[in-house]
Amino acid sequence: MNKSVITTAFAALLLIACTGMAGAHFTMVFPSDDEATVWDVAPEDYIATLGETKTVYMMWGHPYEHILFDMASVPEVSVMKPNGTVLQLTATEITVDGMNEEGELGTFKAYKTSFTVDQSGDSVIFVKYEDEDENLIDYTKAVIHCGEETWFGWDAEVGQQTEIIPYMRPYGMEEGFVFAGKALHDGKALAGASVEVEIYHTLDLGKEIVETAEGMFPSDPPMVFTRLTMSNANGEFVYTLDEPGIWFVGGTMEPETGRNVRGVFIVPILDEFPPEEESSASSAELQKAVDEAKAAAEEAKAASEGTSSTPGFGVVLAAAGILGALVIVMRRK
Repeated sequence: MNKSVITTAFAALLLIACTGMAGAHFTMVFPSDDEATVWDVAPEDYIATLGETKTVYMMWGHPYEHILFDMASVPEVSVMKPNGTVLQLTATEITVDGMNEEGELGTFKAYKTSFTVDQSGDSVIFVKYEDEDENLIDYTKAVIHCGEETWFGWDAEVGQQTEIIPYMRPYGMEEGFVFAGKALHDGKALAGASVEVEIYHTLDLGKEIVETAEGMFPSDPPMVFTRLTMSNANGEFVYTLDEPGIWFVGGTMEPETGRNVRGVFIVPILDEFPPEEESSASSAELQKAVDEAKAAAEEAKAASEGTSSTPGFGVVLAAAGILGALVIVMRRK
């Protein structure tokens, strides 16, 4: 067989293997009013009013690509209230619609639980999920905020084996804000640990953005799915969350034997605030309009030479043309 053919075939197999390696698995902890709208999760869903009953859904998969798997075990879920008391919750098995690794639509085993927000402040939902296939014990935390300027409880340590302690309050954060925290294992700093950072996408957007990534970076698409940083000697890390949406930040303890143990913190990121007003025309657009108007005025001036036109008419025409161009550009905004 021709050597080039063998090389091409090997490269194709390698590409298939690489692209099959998708983004990181995460336990998705999404508050929602209904199973039908669980995938439309937004930062506002992590805000509650006093007395509200919050239903929280737990799914297992790749948030970036919107790929799902059946949950292999029943998650253990609890809530730490703002005053520090802990309430163990019951996880009920459900199914949710989604897409598997092959791009096929179907239903997947998931779980849900509910609790009543009966205190102002920050309630911390924390979940333990074990997945033998992924050789992973996954500990996930999400904060439900309630009450005006009752900003306490969000940095609580709940006692997970591997746990992320946020340094930044995880609500009221906008796109482009920096998120910093500390990774702990058995209550001690987790130094030199891999910290994965990934944003959630809806199904349609996930398909679109993955296709774009595979086209732009065919040798390693997942490098833009899951971002990666490291914790320092004190277990600390920092990363800029540059898009609005629901982010997952996870630090992993990788023992020499046994399952990996990861702590994950969910960070809802808002759109830029306040929203941008309709902006004026950019400098480049304005300059282009001015140049076009000047050229038109020069042509009109040249055409009027040798006629009975009033002296200075070309200058007036140029000014009128520039003004008209600016009005047109401004109207486009």
